Amino acid sequence: MSQLDDLLKKIDERSFTVGVIGLGYVGLPLLWTFHQAGLLVIGFDIDQSKVDDLKNGTPYIKHLGTEMMEVLAASDKADATTDFSRLNEADAILLCVPTPLDKHREPDMSYVEKTTETVSKYLRKGQLVILESTTWPGTTEELMIPILEKNSGLKAGTDFYVAYSPEREDPGNPNFNTAKIPKVVGGHGEEALKLATAMYDTAIVQTVPVSDCKTAEAVKLTENIFRSVNIALVNELKVVYEAMDIDVHEVLDAAATKPFGFMKFTPGPGLGGHCIPIDPFYLTWKAREFEKHTRFIELAGEVNTNMPTYVVDRTMHALNTHKKAMNGSKILVIGLAYKPDVDDMRESPTFKIFDLLKAKGAEISYYDPFIPEIWETREYAEYTGMQTVQWNKETVSGFDAVLISTNHSTIDYDELAEWSECIIDTRNAMNGIEAKNENHIFKA
Repeated sequence: MSQLDDLLKKIDERSFTVGVIGLGYVGLPLLWTFHQAGLLVIGFDIDQSKVDDLKNGTPYIKHLGTEMMEVLAASDKADATTDFSRLNEADAILLCVPTPLDKHREPDMSYVEKTTETVSKYLRKGQLVILESTTWPGTTEELMIPILEKNSGLKAGTDFYVAYSPEREDPGNPNFNTAKIPKVVGGHGEEALKLATAMYDTAIVQTVPVSDCKTAEAVKLTENIFRSVNIALVNELKVVYEAMDIDVHEVLDAAATKPFGFMKFTPGPGLGGHCIPIDPFYLTWKAREFEKHTRFIELAGEVNTNMPTYVVDRTMHALNTHKKAMNGSKILVIGLAYKPDVDDMRESPTFKIFDLLKAKGAEISYYDPFIPEIWETREYAEYTGMQTVQWNKETVSGFDAVLISTNHSTIDYDELAEWSECIIDTRNAMNGIEAKNENHIFKA
């Protein structure tokens, strides 16, 4: 029996072990999905607290709930560790590590490089290595494979297999979890594609094989560029229609009744999350190598990046109608998470809004029922340890203005309307709630 046939047999018999590096918003659901399919799973992370929580059944990503963690902790088919020498126990190694932008808005591949270096130290014949992190087309074959081959002395496609399959997580979406979202797969050679497809087929509703790794890498970028450009469009329309005294949300809701030729996107205070604010610039960066310009992408980025400034300008206008200056005003920002009903604050535009408000002399506080305290981040370390205020009339009414940055469904917006005299709404959360007067609720 060939090496490939042996691995395919192990997958079929559910004796195949999947190792997942990075137990965050992508890696943890992926680990759970393979566990539910009956495969053996090992989670790897440099954060000891995540490993301890996984072993103890303690949830650290709220929207994933407690049951998943308790089941993983009690299972003899699941384990977690900070000991990366155990990578040789895995038949497949899936990399789910960050790919942020650096301060020059260029790809920071340090996490992928360092993790690949670690994998190469323990790589053995017959293993499958898959990158799931979003990146520029060519990363898997131009960056990862040379590191794996050089440090291990093994040959990709002969001794071990390499593939790319982009994550498609949407944290907090009740309709689509990891198992229900089709998986695009590109392999470094036909055998790698066949093996990766067979593995994902055990746990995912559908696999979508493409011709190679760089095509799969391009698929992920295209999905998020599409969203970025269309969100920029409605953000720009929001600014234009506001000047014309037209409600952009009413326009979009009405346009969405057209059963063809229109897809609704929603404006907001700026982009957040691990994909849309970052991924388009990976293609922009790579395109320069081919002397190509990505004007749509760059224009969309410019529009979306400027939205926090627009929100702060609207906040200043709202305060002015109450004969108050921004300097010295107490402002409560509702929602630190980048999207409703999750505790995920990666790339949240709220942080940029914080900075802009503070620069104009405002005193800022926040309320977020999902994030009681701000943990340390790479970009906004100065807010580490800041805690949410309490949700009650005495607290909320003590602010000069309330700015809704994220529209969590657990918030009572009728109470907010009663308690606050000045509300700036970036999410249409106050839609349908009657304003006390013309200077009560402002859309931004």
